[in-house]
Amino acid sequence: MKSGNGPAPAANGPGATVPVPSNRDEAGPPSQAEVEQAVRTMIRWAGDNPTRDGLADTPARVARAFQEFFRGYGEDPVEILQRTFEETEGYDEMVILRAIRFESFCEHHMAPIIGRAWVAYVPSGRVVGISKLARVVDAYAKRLQIQEKMTAQIANVINEVLQPQGVGVVLKATHHCMTTRGVHKPGTDLVTSRMLGCFRDNPMTRQEFLTMIE
Repeated sequence: MKSGNGPAPAANGPGATVPVPSNRDEAGPPSQAEVEQAVRTMIRWAGDNPTRDGLADTPARVARAFQEFFRGYGEDPVEILQRTFEETEGYDEMVILRAIRFESFCEHHMAPIIGRAWVAYVPSGRVVGISKLARVVDAYAKRLQIQEKMTAQIANVINEVLQPQGVGVVLKATHHCMTTRGVHKPGTDLVTSRMLGCFRDNPMTRQEFLTMIE
């Protein structure tokens, strides 16, 4: 009988091990030319001619657009939040930035996710510039995402770096993967929340935050 130590053999060969999925491509990012060629292939697959006048420059445009759509992979939310201010005169009430618009893309269909974020925290001795909260939202939005994960990421990094009394994050967004395809249900939005610290433990603090959202 085989012992429980060591990797189990895969079904596709004796002694083979099951590969571990990775978030990083060991070969590195593709070149601009490879990206443009991939777009040409998709245009052909869709049924059009990528060399016709109206589409000749589209692959380059798509590559530039994707650099903007997914620039969040090159941004570090921890670094964004590093600069804080301690001269607050003892301010310890809620700080909330409301209705931060964001654009993201669903990691399942690469369809747009368009929404707004409400980000709040109760400081514990130091605060951060409000533009930094918006930048953190963007840093996570400009990636392939699911809304639930993005909500948790925003709250968790603020809690980790600022170490406040509590953090509250609410996202409301429309997902084009279900409004323009699939079940075709326009007019719907998804609401997700993440409450930490006093936002989770104190019903009054949580209710104050949720009231401000409305």
